[in-house]
Amino acid sequence: MSSTNINHTHDHVFLGSAHDENAKRTLWVVALTVVMMVGEITAGYITGSMALLADGFHMATHAGALGIAAAAYGYAKRHASSQRYSFGTGKVGDLGGFASALILGMVSLGIGVESVMRLLQPTEVQFGTATLIAIAGLIVNIVSALLLGHGHSHGHDHDDHGHAHHGNDNNLKSAYVHVIADALTSVLAIAALLAGRYLGWVWLDPLMGIVGAIVIARWAWTLMGATAGVLLDQTDAHVAEEIRELVEKPGDATITDLHVWRVGPQAHAAIVSVLGEVTANADSIRERLKPVHEVSHLTVEFRPV
Repeated sequence: MSSTNINHTHDHVFLGSAHDENAKRTLWVVALTVVMMVGEITAGYITGSMALLADGFHMATHAGALGIAAAAYGYAKRHASSQRYSFGTGKVGDLGGFASALILGMVSLGIGVESVMRLLQPTEVQFGTATLIAIAGLIVNIVSALLLGHGHSHGHDHDDHGHAHHGNDNNLKSAYVHVIADALTSVLAIAALLAGRYLGWVWLDPLMGIVGAIVIARWAWTLMGATAGVLLDQTDAHVAEEIRELVEKPGDATITDLHVWRVGPQAHAAIVSVLGEVTANADSIRERLKPVHEVSHLTVEFRPV
């Protein structure tokens, strides 16, 4: 039986290629979010708008979640070469994303409960002032989305063979989802405030809060599922299928055990146990798997028949 790794000496730094750039973008968005958060919460209390208050408190928790994302980038970078982590710190961002998803879920629950209470017990709203603040919040959200969206749009790279590098940075994705959720609540708040001011539909303000809560909860659930899969080392079916096909296609080797999991935004690890004929060995199996560019850390165990 023989066993070999793809490199004789190598590090375990599996951070995304845009790690530093995404970290800077996130810090900028944290600063913008904190400034707008203070303004919206203050204006919400003064004007009595539930939609505006919901948007402000929503933004407050987003500031915390975005702070988690920024901290995750910093921690992953500082400890990227630490021997304490067997496969590096490439998944720290997914941990930050999962924490952000939990916060997003709690935010949606809080907004929903408060909106139902306001729907049952309406309060006076200063529609004009509240609308101006909500518009300012939307502008901040759009700027933040543009800052984060550039990095988010590059989540899938392709190699020369056309293979997709499924390199979603879940830390950046969580920050992006938080900002988009903020933008949604701002739009709903503006619509509700305008309807209340010009049509007298006071009930629409808390109703929009409920709608926003439902949509945000759905986003939180989706993000939680994506990050949990990475944290629990869920098998990447696409990569596993490609590995199995390349190893077994010549007909002289059979995979007896296969583990494929993500260790970073653009990196996978794989352990391949093979039972093969004398025409194959660990080195030849490793050569067959060179086209699988998603795998950055490969271990091959070979046993002759």
